Amino acid sequence: MADQSPAWAREIARHVLADALPGRWVHTQGVAAQARAVGPLLGWNTDLIETAAWLHDIGYAPALAVTGLHPLDGARYLRDRTNAAPAVCTLVAHHSGAVAEAAERGLSEPLLAEFPLNGHSGDQVIAITYCDFTTGPGGERLSPEKRITEILSRYEPDSPVHRAVQASAPRLLGQCREVTAALRASKRA
Repeated sequence: MADQSPAWAREIARHVLADALPGRWVHTQGVAAQARAVGPLLGWNTDLIETAAWLHDIGYAPALAVTGLHPLDGARYLRDRTNAAPAVCTLVAHHSGAVAEAAERGLSEPLLAEFPLNGHSGDQVIAITYCDFTTGPGGERLSPEKRITEILSRYEPDSPVHRAVQASAPRLLGQCREVTAALRASKRA
């Protein structure tokens, strides 16, 4: 099995994103920084969450994009080319409402068959989603509501991404509120 450290993940992400998609690379750095900052406060497995944060958007890279569903393309690359741990692949495959977009694209079956969610990975997916939905395209901190608005503004209303984000926004915002509440409670303790 490959090294699964955040440094390992950062190098993979840098390799596939920095030159091909420099804006996506900046966002990815911000998501990883958010994971590193809030993980210890919430008792997350910070190394795992940060590792997945570094890798969450690699499926956007033109060299990796096959299906158009970047979580699936990224997870397949990690599984098939880097020998990444199944937990890392699952977190990448399911981050930020990927199931809704998979349904829009007719890819639910391969996503769920190849990268099944198990009991403990749900909270970890929420952790990655929180980090992604509180980080803007320039790596800046952003409210989840503003992040969703920003995402929707980049896609036409009839695109699978727009429809998926719009449909899953209430659930995603609810998950982000839960993490925000837990962060507030951890700071009071």
